[in-house]
Amino acid sequence: MAPVEQGQVGSTTDPGQVAVAPIDAALPGDVESQAVVEPVGPEELNAWRRGFTPQAEIWNGRLAMLGLSVGLTVLLIARLAAGH
Repeated sequence: MAPVEQGQVGSTTDPGQVAVAPIDAALPGDVESQAVVEPVGPEELNAWRRGFTPQAEIWNGRLAMLGLSVGLTVLLIARLAAGH
């Protein structure tokens, strides 16, 4: 595979290969990717925040996994109880 230059995203000579630019290669004028990311402590990450925040997304995922686990467990117990 030939080395990929920064301006060649998606262009390759072999159709089975995909060229990928480095992660830090921002497009000109792409201000959002140039934002500085500050580390967040675990107490802040586990805070109960509402709205479109990272904390709300983390709790949404946790509660979704809890609901899925409870639902599958109830289904499994119901199937096992009906089989006997």
